[in-house]
Amino acid sequence: MIDPNELRQKLLVAFPDAEVEVKDLTGTKDHYRARIVSAAFEGKSRIQQHRMVYAAVGEAMSGPVHALALETLTPEASARAKT
Repeated sequence: MIDPNELRQKLLVAFPDAEVEVKDLTGTKDHYRARIVSAAFEGKSRIQQHRMVYAAVGEAMSGPVHALALETLTPEASARAKT
């Protein structure tokens, strides 16, 4: 298990400019949804973006985190989604 705040901190270390939201989907601290808005995703494919997130989460993906649903966006894409 990993606390949602700990998971969020891992993401903020890797993406310091990011807006990061982490939600525990089941209450068991192993199934999460994360929404990350970062300029680091500019020019990257969705697969590349997700790989960047998995790298940031590191070893937690091979143990404490059983499932991680991702929404990765650039700031521009996030702004367009709000309109």
